[in-house]
Amino acid sequence: MELAYDSHLAARILISIATMGYGFATIKADFNATHATNPLWTPHARFHVVWQILSYSGLAVIALGLIWIKGPVEVERLYLATGIGVAVFGAFFFALLARSMFGGALYDQNGYQPFTAPVGPGHWQWDVNVTVFTVLTAILLLGTVLI
Repeated sequence: MELAYDSHLAARILISIATMGYGFATIKADFNATHATNPLWTPHARFHVVWQILSYSGLAVIALGLIWIKGPVEVERLYLATGIGVAVFGAFFFALLARSMFGGALYDQNGYQPFTAPVGPGHWQWDVNVTVFTVLTAILLLGTVLI
């Protein structure tokens, strides 16, 4: 396996950071007592979160291969890797906006709690997932612009 040459190094790095965010950071964030082994969750909900974690990890491995393994259609493979990330992050933001339609919530009392915003009024609370995924989406979009 030969790594791709770096005519798009900055784009590769930024898209890779976003990819590792949805593909591997979720293992640390969700495969624990706040989600996958949470005794307050129904067994079926725990099944779905483990499925989600493993699916995102698999997609990330594919995307990283598209980004870094040398081959034909280099630019197209970078866009395809970006598209996978857009699908993952886009689904998150769609679920965020649609959560009232299915009774969803951003967090559980026994999960990751919102934190005081580093900017703005002291009463503002930021959600961990929304904050991290917003930053990672911005990184992904910047990487896409640099292709």
